[in-house]
Amino acid sequence: MAKKILIIEDEEILLDLLKKKLSSLGYEVYTAKDGKAGLEAIKEVVPDLVLLDIIMPKMGGFEVMEKLQEDESLKAIPVIVISNSGQPVELNKAKELGAKDWLIKTEFDPKEVIEKVVKQIGQP
Repeated sequence: MAKKILIIEDEEILLDLLKKKLSSLGYEVYTAKDGKAGLEAIKEVVPDLVLLDIIMPKMGGFEVMEKLQEDESLKAIPVIVISNSGQPVELNKAKELGAKDWLIKTEFDPKEVIEKVVKQIGQP
C-alpha cells in the first residue's frame, strides 16, 4: 500500500508542484489549502507524513501542530514545515511543536523535498 502524504499549503503553484512530484514517485497525495481544512484532513486520512505551511488562512501551521500534539493518535505523524522565512525563532518553535524537518520556499528544490520525505517515511 502506498504511503500517504498530506500537503497543507495555500500557495497553489507550490501545492501543485509538490503534489505532481510526490504522486509521480508513487506516494498517495492529499491536499488542503488552509490549516483548518488541513487538520480535518489529517483526522480523516491519517497520513504517514504532513508537509505543512506556517502562514495560511483560517489556521496557521503552528496552530495545526499544537492541535496535533494534543491528540495522542496523531502526534506521532512526522511533520515537515514549509516556511517562507527560515528565521531561527520560527524554526525553533516548529521543532518545539514536533516538526521533524523544514523546507524554505526561497531555496525550494524538489529533489531536497524528496530526500526529506524519504528520510522520514521511506520510499512509497
